[in-house]
Amino acid sequence: MRVVIGEDEVLLRRGLELVLVEAGFTIVQAVGDAESLEAAVFEHRPDLVITDIRMPPSYTNEGLVAAARIRERLPGTAVMVLSQHVQRRYAVELMGDRAGGLGYLLKQRIADVDTFVESLRVVTSGGTAIDPDVVAVMVARARISDSAVGELTARQQEVLALVAEGRSNAAIAGLLFLSEKAVVQHTSRIYSALSISVDSDAHRRVLAVLQYLNRD
Repeated sequence: MRVVIGEDEVLLRRGLELVLVEAGFTIVQAVGDAESLEAAVFEHRPDLVITDIRMPPSYTNEGLVAAARIRERLPGTAVMVLSQHVQRRYAVELMGDRAGGLGYLLKQRIADVDTFVESLRVVTSGGTAIDPDVVAVMVARARISDSAVGELTARQQEVLALVAEGRSNAAIAGLLFLSEKAVVQHTSRIYSALSISVDSDAHRRVLAVLQYLNRD
């Protein structure tokens, strides 16, 4: 699996390279700014792009903008965006109208190498991976400001958060020690309570939930 990395912190960039090589990935290029990232991606056409959000020259959202451009020009390329801080709006901005093949994680997740690598594989296989801390902030905010979310049971709120992270019904069942049938029943009630219209596509489900949780 071929990877291009965009990260301005040299030590972290090198650390990512070592972790990914050890996990069996091939690093085709690692760069320190968004302009170089885009150039590398369009030259090498990797399977996966890993990028920091804040990079030179302004250290605001260059990586996020680069990710959007890459997705527009190379829609089959998986993208994992890394952030130093929780920014809930970035999750929905990143998704646009396509949730598949995308991830948004806090940099602290890299320390758990096995979980981080698994998230990369999920994204590369067309799945979605949203950081649990980002989702927790969104759910907590919605619980306070949205009566419908506040009226969900504690179990339903747990299921809602895991759906937003991009977890499959099977994964949710395993994490919460439920049957898949019970998870389906919970999600159906959640969508009904929140008036969320979703189809059977897993990525559209994630996108619908994230958009609901992020609304003002």
